[in-house]
Amino acid sequence: MQVMLFEDDAVLKFTPLLHLKPIYELTLGMRTLREKFEVALSSLPLSLHMRAALAPYWRTVLTDYAINTFTQNDVLFLNGRVICDKPFAQKVLSGAFEFGKAYFNGGQLIAFRTNPHELFGDSPPELIDAKMIAERFSSTQVDCRYIAFMWDLVRLHPEEFRREAMQCKDFGKVEGTVHPRAILVDESRIYVGRGAQVRAGAVLDATEGYIYVAPNAKIFPNAVLMNYVMIGESATVKIGAKLYDYVYVGAFSKVGGEVEGSIIERYTNKQHEGFLGHSYISSWCNLGADTNTSDLKNNYSTIRMNVGGKEIDTKMQFLGLIMGEHSKCGINTMFNTGTVVGMSSNIFGAGFPPKTIGSFQWGGADGFVRYDLDKALEVARTVMKRRNVTLTPDYETLFRAAYTKEFC
Repeated sequence: MQVMLFEDDAVLKFTPLLHLKPIYELTLGMRTLREKFEVALSSLPLSLHMRAALAPYWRTVLTDYAINTFTQNDVLFLNGRVICDKPFAQKVLSGAFEFGKAYFNGGQLIAFRTNPHELFGDSPPELIDAKMIAERFSSTQVDCRYIAFMWDLVRLHPEEFRREAMQCKDFGKVEGTVHPRAILVDESRIYVGRGAQVRAGAVLDATEGYIYVAPNAKIFPNAVLMNYVMIGESATVKIGAKLYDYVYVGAFSKVGGEVEGSIIERYTNKQHEGFLGHSYISSWCNLGADTNTSDLKNNYSTIRMNVGGKEIDTKMQFLGLIMGEHSKCGINTMFNTGTVVGMSSNIFGAGFPPKTIGSFQWGGADGFVRYDLDKALEVARTVMKRRNVTLTPDYETLFRAAYTKEFC
């Protein structure tokens, strides 16, 4: 049996975050959604379905995976939006998902098992149509967790961080360098990886959580990490930073100021003072000095967010900024609660910008103009080169496709 993670039509609700990657490359807790499948289903080789435009680039990144390729006549399709924990993995490993059946949670397609050649031909469709699957297969309800909207990445982050931290076997190990004047509180709940540095005056307080410092990461003097915090490989926490209550910092990112309850993907800069709360920041973003996000309304009511032109009540009291890849903001930028910024936009100037900012936009509270594609690519190429990453032809093609999708 071949096991394939798939993208369904519900991923369109995540568009600002998914111009350059499939849904299962989003981060939640301590890992991406794909990595959760890898860990929980380690005995099964996984293959991947993704939108056709993504495939050429991602084949160069995920070289061990069969992408958009059927290798068997019996394929179990698993929704890439699923949070693959132990109970869900047991269903897969025990054979609970039967051939010729589809499995739903409410109206969300979770899994189906079939001969893909008979259903799709030689290759999968652009996106799996949940309605078509429901019409073609006998359907059964199944218990599981999944992300349905962008804000679920923030809403479910604490629960998932706790789950993964409690299963991690690395805590209690200090393999890197900890300065004698640094303070580690409850070392049994702290991991410092090989090559990592914790400088003088830094405080890692795991009294009410777990703190994970990956190999080659750097924690500068007087930084404070409290409760649940994960610092990715070769990431940097700047002088005097304050990180607490479910913060994920991706590999090679640089983080300073105050951060609470947020996910910052790899290769992103939030180096300076300013508050980032209950937010999701994609790769290759840059937040200027004293950028602040509001994550709580003055009247304490729940926060609404725009999805496909429609305002939806998130039912969340705390929700800050969701920002797509390669976007940037200038110094002293202020973001309102529940703001969404697309890919490769530049925000600057006084006042609060709109709560919904598309991709390839240039401006702020006084209005926006379209960001020239060639200039955007030039900046992206420069930014990536500074981190010794090459903007490859496949990546450029994907970048250009995102622009075309936005405006054509």
